[in-house]
Amino acid sequence: MHRAGHLGTAGLLVGLLLGGVPLGVPAAHADPITDHFPEAANSGCMKCHAGVELIREPDSPMMQQIMTLGAAEGDPAGCVICHGGDPSETADKAVAHGGDFYPAPGSPWINEHTCGRCHAEHVDVQWTSLMMTEAGKIQGVAWAFGSLTGYQHKWGNYAVENPTDPADRLGTPEYRAYMARLKQLEPNVFVDKHEPLPDAPAKEELARLHEDPSLAAFTYLRQECQRCHHAVKGRQKRGDYRGMGCASCHTPYGNEGFYEGGDPTIDRTAPGHMLVHSLQGTRDAQVTVHEKTYSGIPVETCTTCHDRGKRIGVSFQGLMETPYHSPFAADGGPQPALHTKHYIAMEQDIHYQKGMTCQDCHTSIDVHSDGFLAAANLAAVQIECADCHGTPEKFPWELPLGYMDEFAMAPADGGPRGVAQEQLPHTLQGDPVDARDGFLLTARGNPYENVVRDGDQVIVHTAAGQDLRIKPLKTLIDEGAVSSRGVVAMKSVASHMEKMECYTCHSTWTPQCYGCHVKVDYSQKDKCPECAEDMQAFDWVAAGRKHQDEPDHRADRGEAGYDTVIPGKVSEQRSYLRWEEPMLGVNGEGRVTPLAPGCQPSVTIIGEDGKPVLVNHIFKVEPGLERSDDGQLAIDMSPVQPHTTTKNARTCESCHASAKALGLGIGGPRPWDEQRTVDLQAIDGTILPRQSQPQMEPVENLTHDWSQIVDAEGNQLATVGHHFQLSRAFNREEQLRISREGTCLSCHREIPYQSTAVNLLHHVAKYTGQLPKHRDEHDSLVHKILLLSAWGQVLGVLTVVCAVGGGAYWWRRRRAAG
Repeated sequence: MHRAGHLGTAGLLVGLLLGGVPLGVPAAHADPITDHFPEAANSGCMKCHAGVELIREPDSPMMQQIMTLGAAEGDPAGCVICHGGDPSETADKAVAHGGDFYPAPGSPWINEHTCGRCHAEHVDVQWTSLMMTEAGKIQGVAWAFGSLTGYQHKWGNYAVENPTDPADRLGTPEYRAYMARLKQLEPNVFVDKHEPLPDAPAKEELARLHEDPSLAAFTYLRQECQRCHHAVKGRQKRGDYRGMGCASCHTPYGNEGFYEGGDPTIDRTAPGHMLVHSLQGTRDAQVTVHEKTYSGIPVETCTTCHDRGKRIGVSFQGLMETPYHSPFAADGGPQPALHTKHYIAMEQDIHYQKGMTCQDCHTSIDVHSDGFLAAANLAAVQIECADCHGTPEKFPWELPLGYMDEFAMAPADGGPRGVAQEQLPHTLQGDPVDARDGFLLTARGNPYENVVRDGDQVIVHTAAGQDLRIKPLKTLIDEGAVSSRGVVAMKSVASHMEKMECYTCHSTWTPQCYGCHVKVDYSQKDKCPECAEDMQAFDWVAAGRKHQDEPDHRADRGEAGYDTVIPGKVSEQRSYLRWEEPMLGVNGEGRVTPLAPGCQPSVTIIGEDGKPVLVNHIFKVEPGLERSDDGQLAIDMSPVQPHTTTKNARTCESCHASAKALGLGIGGPRPWDEQRTVDLQAIDGTILPRQSQPQMEPVENLTHDWSQIVDAEGNQLATVGHHFQLSRAFNREEQLRISREGTCLSCHREIPYQSTAVNLLHHVAKYTGQLPKHRDEHDSLVHKILLLSAWGQVLGVLTVVCAVGGGAYWWRRRRAAG
């Protein structure tokens, strides 16, 4: 474990001789605390940490408050407010860092004594945050190993319960009422409590895997999936360095993990340290690194965790993982691994291109929690695209609450949501935002902290310091600023807006990692003589509970050196990767959405004796679940907001003429449940050499491709989301309504010879040079035919009506005359 103050003697002496900056990367900025607060030099902390940068700007209210409180507690440098310790000690490090000393003040295990002194609400709700419980991931893996808890989100990383008083939920009264309704609709997601995640099999229990191989799920969860929760510092790999608790987001870490500030006691050659000793957060928190000042929380901070699963963080940046290590690095070596993966550069999300970060859309409650459990992403996030952009017919403030967040199969109705004149009280710290004509409301009824109405426009005050002025969709369409294709998609075909998410069309790519081949190897030397070592790895949940249960470890700055190692070692492979034009389905809100492979494991388990327990096995969910009488394959295609929004939407054909979009699969791969041997063979398939081996072993039960979730009759073949009741694949009726495959045949089956009239027109067009040769000409011809057909039928009907009416009139006149 790297603690502040732990530096080799030679390195420290050389650093001090050079004016307090150790050899290596130059200090990020020479702006130590004593330059602004000379009295800080009298603190014992400054005897070693002179040169450390300010935690906040000197004139900020937060820094002033820290200095005032510090002086009152005997520390003119204010360090004890966050770090504790004894500021009067100048010689003995053990004494200075003794007592209630917090090397990582943001740690959730002690931050009630640090961050919580000023940010009590945020600290109080941290334990119900989805980033702490990770209940969605837990339920997802439990589902993939045989629906161990069904639809119930039973487990979290730690035991936690909701408050007993509904009024304790952060938010407006309207928001609280809205969330009470959602809890009634989805009680398995909006739960009252989580039980602690069960232990993985211990060494003496490994024989149980033969009876119940699903126990491997807990090894998989604890070693791989749960390393990102806020109660631990997590994996120390390139791109994964971060703090814990509040510091997970509010302290800057470079991808390489090195300190580049001015504190002479921090080893610059050892990774695992924050980049500089400063806090990042809202636009008023200014951080300076090498003479460059920024504000807000960079997207790269979020991607320390959001780089697997749905991969929304790296996708937002325009990064798609690849199994290849190209292009080569400058020294001719492989592309350096980031988050232990390699990437290709894709189109970045339009919000990212405009200079927005994650926090500019996601609210405080989205991230910190409202104090009550929400066990999946869709449950925890209160925002929708229409909150800022509106619809072609209505401004955002004219929409009802719940629009695009219905959790029903019909659009939300009700009166206009309006705007708010005040922010939520717990979000008021920092520079206030000018409300102008009011703060926009989220789909669930809370005010945005940074988005306001200004007349018929919207202003987004970004954390990075920009004020982005947005024209809502209604204005853009009225001004003719939307393409004809966009007008048709959003206005002419009104059902698109009523039934679809905006990002269904505006996400042209998303990571699609088909088939997750998971191997959990439990080989142990005492049971497997030929094995070189015991297969074991780190248990991240046990590490968190070590902080929790052992007082001597509550204040630790990380988990280095912890003995929380358990049997088993996890490795993963994929069948294949895609990114283009994701398939579609229905999400938990009842809207058509992009789908991407969720947890799709084909599980191989090696027992303690080094022999397989399972090979390429796909578990099934309990009979009766997911529209299957005998148990659906537990490989999930997950509804997703890809965070790859582009200004130009995907084409009509990419949905309406695509078998993949309908969930019918990509096409090409043969069934995966058959063994494939590749060798010299006769035309009848007989393998000729006797010394031959299978090239590909079968994947049990997978009679179709990973990318297929439904057949042409509407029978679901795999699970589509496992959190919410409404998520599913398209049924047969919807497939028929959406598909326009073969539309070209409607005309071209008659062209040029099947119809005398068509044949004649075709020859006239051919010899007069009027045959369409490119898309615009073809579109113009079809448009002309449509209008001619429509007017011909209308005029034909009118002619018949007039003829009948005229004939009747003539007949009556004749009878009257006769």
